[in-house]
Amino acid sequence: MEQEDSHMEQEDPRRNSDLQVMMFLIKIMRTVFYGMFWLMINIFFGLYLGFGVPEESTPLRMGGFYTWLVLSSAGFVYMLWRMWRRKMPPP
Repeated sequence: MEQEDSHMEQEDPRRNSDLQVMMFLIKIMRTVFYGMFWLMINIFFGLYLGFGVPEESTPLRMGGFYTWLVLSSAGFVYMLWRMWRRKMPPP
């Protein structure tokens, strides 16, 4: 029984380190997913629907689109800052 306990104590730091690496990779995947989702929304409205193209849009629609673009990019950067601000302990 004592041998099992000492064996479990030796594996615990490794499991903790594996969990930290997995959480780090999940954080990276979330960042990439949120970034791609944000880009796809803005590309769809700006280029595909023409809200951001001067030849295809009215000044009011362009103003609304670029206001949305600036506000959503500020929100996106704030969300990323909140996600990444916590320091991870070294393995």
